[in-house]
Amino acid sequence: MPLTFDDLLIRARALAAEGRRALLGVAGAPGAGKTTLAERLVRELNGTGDPWVAHVPMDGFHLADAELERLGRRDRKGAPDTFDAAGYAALLRRLREEADGEDTVYAPGFERVLEQPLAGAVPVEPTARLVVTEGNYLLLDTGAWARVRPQLDEVWFCELDEAERVRRLVARHEAFGKAHAEAVAWVRRTDQRNAELVAATRGRADLVVAVADLAG
Repeated sequence: MPLTFDDLLIRARALAAEGRRALLGVAGAPGAGKTTLAERLVRELNGTGDPWVAHVPMDGFHLADAELERLGRRDRKGAPDTFDAAGYAALLRRLREEADGEDTVYAPGFERVLEQPLAGAVPVEPTARLVVTEGNYLLLDTGAWARVRPQLDEVWFCELDEAERVRRLVARHEAFGKAHAEAVAWVRRTDQRNAELVAATRGRADLVVAVADLAG
C-alpha cells in the first residue's frame, strides 16, 4: 500500500520523540519534489504552535558563480563538485552537536532568481528538535559528501515519473529566466547527468517516497 503524507508525518515526529534534536534528510534527483515535500513537512509539523521543526536546504552550499568561473565549472553548476560539501557536512555536525545550546545556528540560503547562495539566511533556533534538510547528494558516498549521511538520522528518497520530473525541471528553469530552448538544453546536458548520479544512490535511502502518491 502506498505511503500517505500522514504516514510521513508520523515517521518524522517519531525521529524527535526521544527529546534530542534529530536530522531528517530528503534526497532525490533535480525536479523530483524534494523542496516541496520538505516545506510541507515543516509547515504541517509546526502547525500553529511554537515552531519546533527547521528547514535547512543543501542549496545554500552552492559555490558562488565567481568561484565556479575561477574553477572552470560554471557550465556544470549543480554537479557535486560545484558545492561546498565539506561545509555542508560541518554544518550538519554542528546542528547535531549544539542541539542543547542557547545560540541560534545560521545556515546559508539560496536565492533562486540570482542563483546565488546567501550567507546567514536560515536561522535554526535552539528550540528546533527536528531539522529537515534536502538536496541531491545526501546519499553520495564519494569525497566530502561521504561525511553527510552519518550526520542524518534518516534519509528519504523522492521518486517521480521521469517525464514529469523533466517537465517540472524545464518549467522551473523557465520561471527563473531561461528561454525554453535554453532550459531544455540545460536539463539534457547538465541536470540529467546529475540525475543519473543521484538515482544510483537510491538504494542507500531509509525510505523511498513516491511523490505522486502523496495526496494534497
